[in-house]
Amino acid sequence: MSKRHHKIFGYIDNKLMKRSNLITPEGATLLRNELADLWKNQRPEVTKAITAAAAEGDRSENAEYIYRKKQLRAMDWRIRYLQKRTSEMNVVEHLPPDQSRIFFGARVFLEDENGKEVIHRIVGSDEFSFKDEYISVDSPLARALLKKQVDDEAFIKLPTGKKSFFINRIEY
Repeated sequence: MSKRHHKIFGYIDNKLMKRSNLITPEGATLLRNELADLWKNQRPEVTKAITAAAAEGDRSENAEYIYRKKQLRAMDWRIRYLQKRTSEMNVVEHLPPDQSRIFFGARVFLEDENGKEVIHRIVGSDEFSFKDEYISVDSPLARALLKKQVDDEAFIKLPTGKKSFFINRIEY
């Protein structure tokens, strides 16, 4: 897992909080495409490589066989995960009626206490790693921003103390 995932603005500890099933249409397409690619393209290649490595003899000392089995286990885990998530996901295709407030899918232009502007888009928990500006709807920052409007101030509690953000602009 990259350092990006551990940022306070996007990291979700699955043991502590349930993940939202909301997702943007773009995110849903990416997950479905990944699932199709894993199942139809990558998995058959790995199983073919396992069969070839197994035919070489002693499997206990065959590094290629051992590596490919681990790769297949990881791939199967990802396939099961994607199958479950894609069946549960709730694709948000419509804009909220009140676009003056922050809701799922909003791109929010924020200013921190030092005057530095940052931009975040609130997306589903399965898609926040697609782009640097994306944050999960389940993240502490997104939860602090939801239902706020321009000129409001949002506070987030960090291990180093409280941080505030001023909302300069909201786009959908």
